[in-house]
Amino acid sequence: MTSATSPPALAPVVEVKERIELTEIERKIFDRLLSTLRHFDLTDHHHLRVAGGWVRDKLLGKDCYDIDIALDNMLGSEFVEKVRDYLLSTGEEVQGVAVIPCNPEQSKHLETARMRLFDMWIDFVNLRSEEYSDNSRIPTKQKFGTAEEDAYRRDLTINSLFYNINTDSVEDFTKRGIADLKSGKIVTPLPPKTTFLDDPLRVLRAIRFGARFGFLLDEELKEAASCDEVKDALAAKISRERIGVEIDLMISGNQPVNAMTYICDLTLAWIVFSLPPKFEPAKSEGCDRLCIAYLDATWNLIHLIGGSTFNDEQRRLSLYAAMFLPFRKTIYKDNKAKKIPVVNYIFRESLKRKVSDAETVINVHSALHKFLSLIPFLASDGDIQLIEVDWERGLDDVPLTSKLRVLTGLLLREIKDFWRVALLLSTLLYPTDVDCTEDFPKQHFQLDKRKDLFTAVESAITKLGLEKVWDVKPLVNGKDIMSVLQLKAGGPLIREWQQKLLVWQLAHPYGTTEECIDWMRQTHSKRVKTQ
Repeated sequence: MTSATSPPALAPVVEVKERIELTEIERKIFDRLLSTLRHFDLTDHHHLRVAGGWVRDKLLGKDCYDIDIALDNMLGSEFVEKVRDYLLSTGEEVQGVAVIPCNPEQSKHLETARMRLFDMWIDFVNLRSEEYSDNSRIPTKQKFGTAEEDAYRRDLTINSLFYNINTDSVEDFTKRGIADLKSGKIVTPLPPKTTFLDDPLRVLRAIRFGARFGFLLDEELKEAASCDEVKDALAAKISRERIGVEIDLMISGNQPVNAMTYICDLTLAWIVFSLPPKFEPAKSEGCDRLCIAYLDATWNLIHLIGGSTFNDEQRRLSLYAAMFLPFRKTIYKDNKAKKIPVVNYIFRESLKRKVSDAETVINVHSALHKFLSLIPFLASDGDIQLIEVDWERGLDDVPLTSKLRVLTGLLLREIKDFWRVALLLSTLLYPTDVDCTEDFPKQHFQLDKRKDLFTAVESAITKLGLEKVWDVKPLVNGKDIMSVLQLKAGGPLIREWQQKLLVWQLAHPYGTTEECIDWMRQTHSKRVKTQ
């Protein structure tokens, strides 16, 4: 599939700084750490190094507030205690200290000590070398390692660089970290299959960094990432929570389409987004490509409409909802034979994301059919009168002139702040709620027309005064309803009238409480007479 946002075919030329320029805060932090070494006479035998992402980002001229200090011959907790003692000896305030113990069951194999210096949390961990068993990523052997050993056990060469605080210099023990950074390449320090089998999550990290920086994945890396042995290891050895975290970072990142396209190209889609054993309807051939095509179209449409229309959470969930559009009508049965949307399974089981993510995306998908039926009338600017839609119930008393406002208001109250997300996806499916054929990726969405449609409908909803309709308080409360109906206790009848009164309120946006109660009395009286 070709796309305006496809992963790069050629590696970019990247501007990399010759040396790291420290901020004033960074200089103060490192000065305190070096002073600690001098205070305890440790300078000759201990080097302090900043590891990984901070070094990479500083060389790229980017700000980074995630400082990880790698220690040789000492545990992080030991060194943090020494820093604390040094600061107290000079009369400086100790802002905060924490030790996060190792927890192999959660794939955290090293104790990490944390300390707050100049309002920044700094992590301290020892350099290490590790060996893994065949069926787990819990190391069977772990010991203090050299900086070179530590560099080679990292995921990528661009993440294997160190900044030596003692010598104020960048150290490139793999001999290619800086070169790969300059040429925009994603490469592993060891042969990629070895690196991936040691920790299969590195496959997803390689994809995430490749997409984030627009770097090219090494051919040997791609071959290893897509081989059955590595895919099986990713499925078997890595917790679903950790896979979900990586995917969420990609979707929330600056190039989600590139990241998901890599996952698709490397045939990892159904490893990452694993599906239940049985579901219906069956997924079509090329379904993964269709998912990417919807994601790509949504990403581009968001930028056409203007990013400020959606907050970060709406944007993130709109991309998930777009990617899973081909599964919006797919269901499976749980162990109690209850029908559940497959999208719920992907969120809750495959990615172990929070319940609210699954619920929001499923609610958006459920709203699409309703939105699609209203779009022609909302977009017509009043030229076409809505007579009926196939999902309206109990609206016989609503005047024709108010029906569009009532139906739209009821729909927006269902999905609340995510109505623009539902509208966004509806414009991609309009005029029918049917997925395109396998030729779909070759077609163009005519996104300019989709943008115009979105803007027209959004404007109509605003004109109807429905933008925050879910926050509108009812004119009549439950107590009033019980009084009019002469009831002594609540129950289903109260809920039924609450819905009727909501419909009346939507149909009469300027109605008063007295008018609403009068209408209720008259309607109830008619109902009693006909019974």
